[in-house]
Amino acid sequence: MAAITAAMVGELRAKTDAPMMECKKALTEADGDPVKAEELLRVKLGSKASKASSRITAEGVVAAYISGGVGALVEINCETDFVTKNDEFLALANACAKLIAEKNPADVAALAALPLNGKTVEEQRAALIGRIGENMSIRRFKRFETSARLAAYLHGTRIGVMVEFDGADEQVGKDVAMHVAAMKPVALSSADVPADLIEKERSVAALKAAEDAAKAQAEGKAPQPAEIVAKRVDGSVQKYLKEVSLLNQPFVKNDKQSIEQMLKAANTAVKAFTMYIVGEGIEKKQDDFAAEVAAQVAAAKQA
Repeated sequence: MAAITAAMVGELRAKTDAPMMECKKALTEADGDPVKAEELLRVKLGSKASKASSRITAEGVVAAYISGGVGALVEINCETDFVTKNDEFLALANACAKLIAEKNPADVAALAALPLNGKTVEEQRAALIGRIGENMSIRRFKRFETSARLAAYLHGTRIGVMVEFDGADEQVGKDVAMHVAAMKPVALSSADVPADLIEKERSVAALKAAEDAAKAQAEGKAPQPAEIVAKRVDGSVQKYLKEVSLLNQPFVKNDKQSIEQMLKAANTAVKAFTMYIVGEGIEKKQDDFAAEVAAQVAAAKQA
């Protein structure tokens, strides 16, 4: 049996918003596996256990650039929220987005080697670290090049979306980009949802059905036929697919229409989209706020 530490319990609680004791029980049952423990909490507590799963865990910005049918999204991370307001940091992010669109680097390393204002991007990054006194890194980017059209939406600097679409009305593309930022679909259509996400959802639904069956048996009720249980599980999966696929989602500006219906009415087709949420999937270290402020003041005095 794996030892369940306070740190493990704290991390699971931060991800799920579940009560501390429930987190500990789930980790114990999962033999310390945090992924399995999160699934168990979802079975026991429903959607409440996944409320905080998309919580921002690192700082930084997303920048976008579009010129004709060429565009790019880039995420650049830093240690604290202070730096995300820094003009030089923002200028670096915007310059990188433009470079990605214009020069088509193969990866982050290739981007770092590109020239920028008489130095390489990496040299500019290192110099900025020296001036600000805080580490920063270029995490990821996505480049588009298309004969269709591109639209982008930035929710502040923390969420960025780029949409590739065919259609005469540019506003439709911008509306879809804004919708993606708000509703966070994982795929364009149900058929495009990754198989591992589907299987995870099916596993959760099956475990929930088994728990319901055990509860019914304990109450002396007759168990549901296997085919009914199978239909319930499949129904849960189908509901999930509709919730996370862009075309099936209700349009945020008019929930009487699905995105697919809205696009059809506008004679528009979405070909692809990319969404970046700052810090998604990165664990943010827990710093003492007072110490953080003191460090920023000290760095400012040395500048």
